[in-house]
Amino acid sequence: MAVAYFVTHPEVIIDPEVPVPQWGLSARGHERLQAFCARPILNSVSDIFVSDERKALDCAETLKSLRNLEFRIDPRLGENDRSSTGYVAPPRFWEIVAEFFAHPDTSILGWETAADAQRRIKTAVTESIAGRTGKGDVVIFSHGGVGTLLLCDLLGEPISQNRSQPISGGGCYFAFDADTLAIRHTWQDIVPEQS
Repeated sequence: MAVAYFVTHPEVIIDPEVPVPQWGLSARGHERLQAFCARPILNSVSDIFVSDERKALDCAETLKSLRNLEFRIDPRLGENDRSSTGYVAPPRFWEIVAEFFAHPDTSILGWETAADAQRRIKTAVTESIAGRTGKGDVVIFSHGGVGTLLLCDLLGEPISQNRSQPISGGGCYFAFDADTLAIRHTWQDIVPEQS
């Protein structure tokens, strides 16, 4: 059975003068992503889907260059819409994120609600998988917030920040069966530590 990998972009260049969706990967993010894209677990990938945000596109372009695979862009794979506030520096950002997850049906400071973002990401992922052209595995490059929402849904759990990726800078993935959507494993580092 084909596997779907939901992958969050790793570290980015944070620039308050640039809209968040236009942020690209940092040197460290590129390094980690290159290592992930070379991993043998991706040998059977036939289809790549990606958010239209620059940091996710950087990921898809890296996998394309290493594996000679085209990718398809779907804006619905983007992060929860936070354009009402733009960039918010920590620690205030993390306070807002906590409210976002704690009150999924409420728009916090004009942000897209967690419930709406969850429906959007689930639809985008299932439609992407249904529309794949190959018979191999699928990689979806997206973002941590919506990844948490999708993981909660696939596990049949209520929306909760408890399912957030374990690396705050990003660069994690979870895997699920592409046909049944059954979880194979929850969040793991894209580049596991060598033992």
